[in-house]
Amino acid sequence: MDNLAHRCLFVTGGAGFIGSAVIRNVLFNTKARVVNIDNLTYAGNQETLIDVSKNQNYTFSKTNVCDRDALMRLFDLYRPTGVMHLAAESHVDRSIDSPHAFIDTNIKGTYTMLEVAREYLDKVSLEEHALFRFHHVSTDEVYGSLGNEGYFTEDSPYDPRSPYSASKAASDHLVRAWASTYGIPTLISNCSNNYGPYQYPEKLIPVVIDKAIREEPIPVYGSGENIRDWLYVDDHAAALRLIVESGIPGETYNVGGSQERTNLDVVQSVCRRLDAIRPRTNGHSYSELISFVSDRPGHDFRYAIDCTKLQNELGWNPTQSFESGLENTVVWYLDNQHWVKSVLANKYGGQRLGLGANE
Repeated sequence: MDNLAHRCLFVTGGAGFIGSAVIRNVLFNTKARVVNIDNLTYAGNQETLIDVSKNQNYTFSKTNVCDRDALMRLFDLYRPTGVMHLAAESHVDRSIDSPHAFIDTNIKGTYTMLEVAREYLDKVSLEEHALFRFHHVSTDEVYGSLGNEGYFTEDSPYDPRSPYSASKAASDHLVRAWASTYGIPTLISNCSNNYGPYQYPEKLIPVVIDKAIREEPIPVYGSGENIRDWLYVDDHAAALRLIVESGIPGETYNVGGSQERTNLDVVQSVCRRLDAIRPRTNGHSYSELISFVSDRPGHDFRYAIDCTKLQNELGWNPTQSFESGLENTVVWYLDNQHWVKSVLANKYGGQRLGLGANE
């Protein structure tokens, strides 16, 4: 059953990695209309959505989520029944070097979206108000760091450790406050580490692929023993659509892949796939390029998500194991080097970030 048929969804940050996966999922699986609201900052690229750009249910608007007047015009024009708010600065290392952008987009941008949604809902009918959902997409990093055991649940206390996670924690709190104070029907989801096609090439897996095929040292922070739960982006997109379709307003849902790996395990796994798919000319393994570098400041030891609530209440389960998802990812990056070169052009040269440099 298509619960989104003939409805209009706003997806903020839809030209980014997760946002573009959400838009493809919605357009390929429903009859909803999607308006992509993205300011096309460094990590946003319309080539990421080339396969839906001509879809009759797709519209793009180059708009900053901090621009209240422009957003209000979009709300009045398209009369959305839902907002999936993904627009955010998301790279921890960048937040260490340049936190101001994270405060602006993640906190001020979320505040502005909530205020515009509040003003819009004050003008619509009771039926439209009842249909409306504001789905805020967040991260497991708001919960802080885990030891060797245990999992983050929807009731875990917040303990952010980086400018990025602090900005996302603040935006989560704003969403809950606006729901409680102003009655906006909100949903929050917190996800584990995403990976897959179209991920901006500053994140771990695309960095490893890029460094390896360039025959450059592959950096691993510290000892490489930090642990993350890995979630394939298309599985995440399916969960987000399910949440906005069927989630209960006021609830939070954690989304995880249940695929914990140390960072070193991830890097070695990428190297093994590359060894099999595109062997080095010298016959050696790409793992010989691994280079341990100084750890980044405040590097949380372990994240792990308990997504039992999402599974039991909404019936979601991931379809990809880490191994199958990684195979898809490595093959995609090797086959789409033109996209990598395009999004990196004059934006990011592969240098290390997150050393705490002055802005």
